Amino acid sequence: MTEFKIEPSERIKRLPPYLFGRLNALKLEKRQQQIDIIDLGMGNPSDPTPQVIVDKLCEAARDPRNQRYSASRGIFNLRKEVAIKYAKKYNVELDPNSEVLACIGSKEGFSHLCLAMLGPGDTVIVADPAFPIHIYAVALAGANVVTVPLGNTQESLNIIKEVCEKHFPRPKMMILNFPHNPTAMTLDDISYFETVVDIARKFNIAVIHDFAYGDTCFDGYKAPSFLSVKGAKDVGVEFSTLSKAYNMAGWRIGFAAGNKQMIEALATIKGYYDYGIFQAAQIAAIIAMRHCENDMLEQNKKYAMRRDVVCECLSRVGWQVEKPRASMFVWARVPDEQLKGKGTIDFAMDLVENANVVVSPGRAFGENGEGFMRIALVENENRLRQAFRNIKKYIQKG
Repeated sequence: MTEFKIEPSERIKRLPPYLFGRLNALKLEKRQQQIDIIDLGMGNPSDPTPQVIVDKLCEAARDPRNQRYSASRGIFNLRKEVAIKYAKKYNVELDPNSEVLACIGSKEGFSHLCLAMLGPGDTVIVADPAFPIHIYAVALAGANVVTVPLGNTQESLNIIKEVCEKHFPRPKMMILNFPHNPTAMTLDDISYFETVVDIARKFNIAVIHDFAYGDTCFDGYKAPSFLSVKGAKDVGVEFSTLSKAYNMAGWRIGFAAGNKQMIEALATIKGYYDYGIFQAAQIAAIIAMRHCENDMLEQNKKYAMRRDVVCECLSRVGWQVEKPRASMFVWARVPDEQLKGKGTIDFAMDLVENANVVVSPGRAFGENGEGFMRIALVENENRLRQAFRNIKKYIQKG
């Protein structure tokens, strides 16, 4: 009898290896053994959602009108609230009907926009290192990635321009991300984006800016929005989310804003895939943006204090770090003598096995991430100190 065999699609086969898989499996194994694991690997907020948001969710969930299918674009009042926020914070005018769309988290929206705009033969410029979905979403759409070294300077823009000029086929899209995940790199002003818009116009390349950490800033720093640049809406869109700033990661509320054609393409494909976000959650999200600015600022203070603790602890274990101005991560280089010839993935596995601490290996974000670790600021200061005591003990023992 012929063996029955189910083969995944070529789309699945094209995906690069999931380099967090071994790490997550070991973490689960240790937890099943009732071992206390300090998990600094994922940017998954551990602080609670502000109570006023939760209360509104409960109230709205009891209304039968909110228990039906919603609209895949998001309810109008939520899209309107996004437009109000952009006008107040970034001096950007958005039409809530045609230039704003609510996503089931920004990751979902980003992935579906890639599916809506890309296909076999298309190429996309992505920085290295990069948040993995910036690579995976392109691969799932059947397109190819051209990586360029991450940078926030004129030199990095010159590299992007050279790729646009010399690569065949010419890239169809570029993906940007500031404040950056995993490195927490930021922009000082909008001049970088101004040049990006010029490049996009010259070479007819669409732009996606992942602005997931735009609200998570410290020390008076304010992250610039891509859409605040003249002409940005002509060439691209920006994704934002309530996940980090309002501790609403599990709520899955994100947004796409900007270019009408790109928003319409995303709306079209989402119309085939989903019926929108639970309407009660959307109503609660309106309350978040209207009434929880102070909660967001207080959360940022927590992240800043945790950042300071982590940077202090990193200096004690000999890891090199620049204090970040934004995001919920610290990006640190591990000295070669501590790696002892190992890659960061194996080193991260060693830390779980021997120090009971999870951090994200830089190699999982691209070749240029090798030698670095990403530490998420998701535990309280005492737990963070304990994590680095464990790491230091393991390093000294080795």
